[in-house]
Amino acid sequence: MATFGKATFSAVSYAASRPTYPRALFDYVFRFHGTGPGGGRWDTAVDLGCGTGQATVELTPFKHTVGVDPSAGMVDAARRALVASGSEDSASESVTNNERTTFVQSPAEKLTFLADGSVDVIIAAQAGHWFDWSRMWPEAARVLRKDGTFAIWNYSELRLPKYPTLTPLLTHFFQGTDPETSIGPYWQQPGRSILEEHLVGIPDARDVVPGAFKALERLYFTGAYHPRLPSPQPILMCKRMTWNDLYAYLRTASALHTFLEQHPEDTGNPEGDLAMRFWRSLMHGAGVQNGEGVAVRPEEMVEVEWPLAMILARRA
Repeated sequence: MATFGKATFSAVSYAASRPTYPRALFDYVFRFHGTGPGGGRWDTAVDLGCGTGQATVELTPFKHTVGVDPSAGMVDAARRALVASGSEDSASESVTNNERTTFVQSPAEKLTFLADGSVDVIIAAQAGHWFDWSRMWPEAARVLRKDGTFAIWNYSELRLPKYPTLTPLLTHFFQGTDPETSIGPYWQQPGRSILEEHLVGIPDARDVVPGAFKALERLYFTGAYHPRLPSPQPILMCKRMTWNDLYAYLRTASALHTFLEQHPEDTGNPEGDLAMRFWRSLMHGAGVQNGEGVAVRPEEMVEVEWPLAMILARRA
């Protein structure tokens, strides 16, 4: 994704403000892998589009994990985070390595540093909507061992379960067409549309690489938010945060970054830039819904939920 590679994009702020993935999500993937013939192998796992390594470090059942990202800034941030966690001695090498974790700068569709049939599990967390799947599925088929697993997941537009009346505001901000009041026109496409449509646009691996994959499942942990999806399951991804934290999350949107690049004058708006104005409108709407003119304070807590879609594929 081009925005993440820009010098003006802060990988540190992105890592600090993005929600973490629940352990239940990883357990779901691990159970799928473990139910394969022979119970699955647990030697090597690869995290594609790893960003700052948020999902990479959760691949704990594996002897060795590899985080892969095309952005040098993201990879550097992942290495520094590993150092800060006490898991690494040095972050100065071009490829940081220890007994368990490696980070490599590379596009997901070209894993030349991995041997054929050398990987047990591949994941792509909040990244698969950017891949070229005409190249990704063949490359995954090449590096996965027999009965290996590929798990892709993405969360879509957030919801505030206590404040359902604010959903139209959220949808306008993230998906609207007005280039002055919405970041909708500034997303990189077709990736964003694939995300918002819950990965339906990612082709079936069995169609792209006939005979290479023997199973593919599509799962929708979207609760009641998207009832038209097949067999929606309960929400997995949720977080209790302050309204200040929610504002920090809004600022991580790549489309907002692009909007402010194209409209630098917006930062001089006396009411704050687009993200600030939208955030204040959310708090105002929440206060109205609370009733009796109860104002919402930035330090108060709010429940946030993210509908999430997942694709699980098993190598033949």
